[in-house]
Amino acid sequence: MNDTWGLLSSGFNDAAVNMAMDEALLNWHSEGQIPPVLRFYGWSKPTLSVGHFQRVERAIDMEGVRRHGCEFVRRQTGGSAVLHDDELTYSVVVSEKKDYIPTSIREAYFELSKGIMAGFRNLGINAEYSIPKERFRDRTAVCFERPSDYEMLVEGKKISGHAQTRKKGVLLQHGSIPLTMNKQLLFDLFQFPDEETRAAKREAFSAKAITIHEALGKNVTYEDAEEAFRKGFETGLGLTFVPIELSDEQWEEVHELADAKYRSDDWNLHFRKKVPANGKE
Repeated sequence: MNDTWGLLSSGFNDAAVNMAMDEALLNWHSEGQIPPVLRFYGWSKPTLSVGHFQRVERAIDMEGVRRHGCEFVRRQTGGSAVLHDDELTYSVVVSEKKDYIPTSIREAYFELSKGIMAGFRNLGINAEYSIPKERFRDRTAVCFERPSDYEMLVEGKKISGHAQTRKKGVLLQHGSIPLTMNKQLLFDLFQFPDEETRAAKREAFSAKAITIHEALGKNVTYEDAEEAFRKGFETGLGLTFVPIELSDEQWEEVHELADAKYRSDDWNLHFRKKVPANGKE
């Protein structure tokens, strides 16, 4: 790509702030206030995020979410539900006008995935691309049960997930890279017809998904993972990064958007669009 992007390490925040920040970055980039940005972040509490168009009442056990003290949020991007817990999360915000951003979503996934692939290699993990040869007829509510195009596999098991949206001429992609995964918790957050089905699904999941800890047989810290994937984006995509920090005014805008939209049941549970107080929807 041979371009210069901003690098934002925003640390650990709650679900509403994390999603509001991704949306704010998209808005600011569309307005020319900031360059393209690679952001790394974590979650202050275990959080279940659902895809933009996912029907909560059909798949999610909200009583289980409350019982386990998890946060809950709806993403701007599509796809299935993701449990964010002990993981490194990344987001990319970049103009569609860049000549290295393909118009095809699948091709854009492939281009950006080169940074993720290089990051895994920096950790000593030999990942390979998932390239489904056919579309699955049955859908799953659980993100890591099935790989999408150009996600990463290790030993045939999914090790990362990503999702993308395009608004205001800007591509937003974010992805989940689990360091470890609480599979007991994960399957307590979804609806099943009975406990036998829940147990069977949980048991089968281990054959479909893998974490960094499982792939390496050792723990990797959040900080080490962030460094590995930062270098991965540098070498895999040919990028130069300039660290950026948010101003007090930008943080205020993020928190206003978090309160107006991403803490709202209208958005999170029912997907009824609600214009935030800052008017940027």
